[in-house]
Amino acid sequence: MTATKITTATDETTPTTAGQASLYQQLRGHLATLKLHAAAEALPRVLDQATAEDLTPTATLERLFGIEVSATEARRLAGRLRFASLPTPATLEDFDYDTAPAVDPKLINELATCRYIESATNVLLIGQPGLGKTHLAVGLARKAAEAGYRTYFTTAADLAARCHRAAIEGRWATTMRFFNGPSLLVIDELGYLPLPAEAASALFQVVSQRYLKTSIVLTSNRGVASWGEVLGDTTVAAALLDRLLHRSVVLTLEGDSYRLRDHQARTDTLRQATTGTRQPLR
Repeated sequence: MTATKITTATDETTPTTAGQASLYQQLRGHLATLKLHAAAEALPRVLDQATAEDLTPTATLERLFGIEVSATEARRLAGRLRFASLPTPATLEDFDYDTAPAVDPKLINELATCRYIESATNVLLIGQPGLGKTHLAVGLARKAAEAGYRTYFTTAADLAARCHRAAIEGRWATTMRFFNGPSLLVIDELGYLPLPAEAASALFQVVSQRYLKTSIVLTSNRGVASWGEVLGDTTVAAALLDRLLHRSVVLTLEGDSYRLRDHQARTDTLRQATTGTRQPLR
């Protein structure tokens, strides 16, 4: 008997003989029971491809389960990115090196491999506001999540506030375990806002627990020589830096703020449109 095919309401093709239909439904049921939902959804398409391309049973199974593996990896990545709490969609690929000549693309490409995480190396991004420190930090965090590393992004002020609440509510140990957990912890904007007295101690304890075990990416608008002033305690600042710098990559960003450059570009465009001249405003 020659098997024929019919088109279902979903425009997929399925076997039509009683025996084939029964086996087909059993197979879909097995995939659903095993929670291989992507494979179950793709089954009609893969069976059609197997017939059209004369695939072997092994090749057909590889294609079917490859779809499930891809879907599983996509779900896991989405979960890691949700946990990471990245503040922007920035990536390393869209970083503008022309506006940050002090940043070495080769070094950033090396960091993008995430090998620094394997050696528990820290990355410090130092420079004035508007030079792309947060962009690079977010991009590195995204690369880490894509590579399968558990990653978390926070600001120095938020970290300090969370630790302060934990101390008041008796959750200090739990909070320390939380910050010690991710393979990569990004601490953004150290020095931008004044920190309360207990913040230096909290930051030191987080860094100390992660020392030589996991990596930190930290951004600051203040040079390391000023961290005693930033933290309000030169002794704690020295101990903090001792641990951060022991195994680290330090990038110093220089140049003009991209926000100021954008503002000047918009001003020049408006001036040209209204006056026909590019002369600077006086």
